Amino acid sequence: MTGAIVAIVLQLAQLGLVLVLAPAATGLVRLVKARLLGRRGPPLVQPYRDLAKLLRKEAVMADNASWVYRVTPYIVFALLWLAAALVPTFTTRLPFSPAADLIALVALLGSARFLQALAGMDVGTSFGGIGSSREMMIATLAEPAVLMVIFTISLFIHSTSIPSIAEFVLGSEVGIRVSFLLALISLTMVAIAETGRIPIDNPATHLELTMVHEAMVLEYSGRHLALIEAAGMLRLLFYLSLIAGIFVPWGLAESGAGPAIAIGVAAYVAKTVGGSILLGVFEVSIAKMRVFRVAEFLGGALLLGLLGAIFLYVSTGT
Repeated sequence: MTGAIVAIVLQLAQLGLVLVLAPAATGLVRLVKARLLGRRGPPLVQPYRDLAKLLRKEAVMADNASWVYRVTPYIVFALLWLAAALVPTFTTRLPFSPAADLIALVALLGSARFLQALAGMDVGTSFGGIGSSREMMIATLAEPAVLMVIFTISLFIHSTSIPSIAEFVLGSEVGIRVSFLLALISLTMVAIAETGRIPIDNPATHLELTMVHEAMVLEYSGRHLALIEAAGMLRLLFYLSLIAGIFVPWGLAESGAGPAIAIGVAAYVAKTVGGSILLGVFEVSIAKMRVFRVAEFLGGALLLGLLGAIFLYVSTGT
């Protein structure tokens, strides 16, 4: 009975941790970019302030908005929160760990993307339609690359469960493998596209000719916009956690002992900070590309995932 209570407490702690840490990761990326550009930049807590301000405001909706438009922010936020909470952060011994499957996570993200694109077209504005069409274009190119990465990993580890993958990497001599490096680069490129970062999209701009994700949420306000913004922050943290949990799982606690959990939390926070800093440096170092070149970018991600699977097949003979 005590073990079940501890497991439930740890799962609730993970739910709270990802929810609290997601705005901090976004704020750190903004701060790093500002400092590298020679500006003071917003404080680290600015995303929390923005969400709190939006939650206090009234949600204004168009007269022709349907129920899809009204419920989408709540469902998208719930799906992204669930996806971020399923990925092992500080331990692999959680009640939700059996559900932390890569294919299931892709389905959760795809459902959230579909609903958000549908809500963008619901009101009937031109910006919403443009953003939704571009979002679907990116999705059709990004999802095959993700599935190829999953195939590469499962071909070697014989599992799509993230806790099983992390425990395999921690408990065996995986060594340096070209296939895993290619899969890491491919997944990173997909993460950049899915989270709307440079060079695919610029989250700091509202230019109608270039924006993708922002175009779908222009009609949202108040608490609805707060939920959409929080879901975007959770999406960024999800990919940081996913990359860390698969390719850099060191520090994850494999037991419920107090010292191991403390080390796991500290390691996860350090990985999140490191990933946010690297993302900020990368965004400053590269220019935004035209929308028509997104296919080339994600095509490269798909090609890298395919090469990773081929190299793994040739090297292992499986």
